[in-house]
Amino acid sequence: MPAVPVVKAVACVLVHAPSLVPHGSKPARELAKEGVGLWQQLAASLRDERDALAYAPNQAFIGNLPPRALFDLPRPWWQHPLQDAPRSGPFGELLPEAEFWGLLKLADDFDLLHLEEQVAAEAAERLRRHPLFAELDLARLDAGEPAALIAARAAEPGNLALRDPQGRLLGYVVPGHPEDLSQTPAILLENLAAKASGALALRHLLRQARLPADRVDYLLGCGEEAVGDRYQRGGGNLAKAMAEMAGLPRADGADVKAFCCAPVHATVLGGALVAAGVQEHVVIVGGGSLAKLGMKFRGALEHGIPILEDCLAALAILLGPDDGDGDPRLRLDVVGKHEVAVGGAPRALYEALVQQPLARAGLALPDVDRYAVELHNAEIMEAGASGDVARTNYRMIASLAALAGQWPRDQLHLFERRFGMPGYVPTQGHIPAALPYLAHAREEMRAGAIQRALFVAKGSLFLGKMTNLADGMSLLVEAGR
Repeated sequence: MPAVPVVKAVACVLVHAPSLVPHGSKPARELAKEGVGLWQQLAASLRDERDALAYAPNQAFIGNLPPRALFDLPRPWWQHPLQDAPRSGPFGELLPEAEFWGLLKLADDFDLLHLEEQVAAEAAERLRRHPLFAELDLARLDAGEPAALIAARAAEPGNLALRDPQGRLLGYVVPGHPEDLSQTPAILLENLAAKASGALALRHLLRQARLPADRVDYLLGCGEEAVGDRYQRGGGNLAKAMAEMAGLPRADGADVKAFCCAPVHATVLGGALVAAGVQEHVVIVGGGSLAKLGMKFRGALEHGIPILEDCLAALAILLGPDDGDGDPRLRLDVVGKHEVAVGGAPRALYEALVQQPLARAGLALPDVDRYAVELHNAEIMEAGASGDVARTNYRMIASLAALAGQWPRDQLHLFERRFGMPGYVPTQGHIPAALPYLAHAREEMRAGAIQRALFVAKGSLFLGKMTNLADGMSLLVEAGR
């Protein structure tokens, strides 16, 4: 008898990283062309930790606010900060940058990152007070380098200097190999950021699930980093590196690549491993995408708003067999996929991902209580002239329901409010692809508030210049019995 895979825990964490925004792909390219003037504008538009904490979408991400509550909060959200917003939430935390420097160094097994001694000492001291890291050996964080040596080395050709928004030199990153374009300091910093933030999510996941570390069997990484060298640029398996950093001694793992669609692919695959009895406890993990920091910063500068893309976001999901505890079930018999023949037309794509899998299960579109789509933060996307991505998705699903006679045509505008939620997730590529809502859905299903949720993700395969195809996958999650 196949096991029924269930969602045992979901962790969602943020890392406030304003000093890393200039190293996002778009800001780094623009700063190289325009120099000091643009740097001054960018630095002046970065938020401090207090503002990042008080930002309502961030509080929704870590679980202190239901995403649907954002419908009723005044916009723009950044102009209406929440009072007494906590750092920690039921799903994770918003980690300050001062502590993240320490995690980056702990993630560095090859002495790539060099921190100024005061930066390292502060990170070590703060991590000693952190409940998830107090037991670690933090001695190597105490051995930072003197400011004069940092300044000299950071200026050497090929090295990457790290500065805070005030211009203070914090450290530098060296190449993995001076002749390897896949191991430049910028790329290695991206990989370290994904590893460190993903490991943070894993530690929160274990605490939330109360699962001993040695009970995790397998990890599927769903991030977008192409970890490798010049011979295998995307060799991968950041999942296993995260498992090591999070202290999972019996875990193995591999990475799943499908651009933004990878998390749903990985969740379906992980559920299948549990159902088949190949592995008992499988974790889906995606670290933050440094390349996406500040991606829409031009829009923020043009509209005079803070740069809201200043947080790395990471996600971890624990899957296992149903033990009768009431955890939500993965309906592996209700999976939508974007077949090659579907093409790129939006209607055909949504029919394949939404209408057809539900119909096969005998369900109409309104039988699903919540649709989680691409949940990119609407405030960021609108400022960057990309529109409200989540709303566009909901309108397409509503039109399908109306065409099928399952939703009134004169109430299309009400579909989003009834079945959806505002986009609230940082623009981190794979992370906004539906699954952060799984943390909220699990709680709502266990409380009996909703019965079904459909998670719909899309991926831009054409960005890799190997095909003009897009990708997509959907998965129905249902309340436990």
